[in-house]
Amino acid sequence: MSSIKQKLRLMGALAALATLALAVSCRGFFVKPTLSSLAIGPVSPTIFTGGTDSTVQMFAVGTFNDGSSGSTPVSWAVTGTGSGGQNIATISPSGLVTAQATGTGTVTATSNLLPSISGTQPITVAVACTSAPIISPTSGALNNNQQTLSFTASCNGGQDITATATWVSSNTMIATVSAGVVTATAAQGQDGTFTITASSNGLTSAPVTITASGF
Repeated sequence: MSSIKQKLRLMGALAALATLALAVSCRGFFVKPTLSSLAIGPVSPTIFTGGTDSTVQMFAVGTFNDGSSGSTPVSWAVTGTGSGGQNIATISPSGLVTAQATGTGTVTATSNLLPSISGTQPITVAVACTSAPIISPTSGALNNNQQTLSFTASCNGGQDITATATWVSSNTMIATVSAGVVTATAAQGQDGTFTITASSNGLTSAPVTITASGF
């Protein structure tokens, strides 16, 4: 009987060793992936001074060396100085940006695990319009000799928002508009009229009509 017990003990010990070896081997196959890069969102956010739409929640997504992606711990920072010398915004440890002064800047997320890896995203702090923007001048004309036009947008009794407003052309086959500059794209024979608008903080200007001729 003692011989049988010894054999059973030996077999049990061998089984335990085999299990331990398998566990070690498995850990070798499933190595924790390493962070390769960071992507920051949302893309190029605009927030506004004042009580409406004055914050934006940023987020970071890591890409790892095994091709997977997911959340990863980061530290946040925001840079950018407004025309008055103030920082354009503050940012909390969780990535919540709060507007302080108008201007443009950069949000940066730096990996807590690998500080050499970071990601950035531009951010704009614009005027919080309390009334619809006004475009000046109130009309325009494009032709082969005059293929660009410049407009300004303002709100709140004259606050310039030309650079930060969202500009839209009703017919990009005739012309596009960006930061108040209208640029002709019309091919030969594409004459006609179109409108442009400027929006900020959810408010949109009255449309301005532009005539294109001689293309």
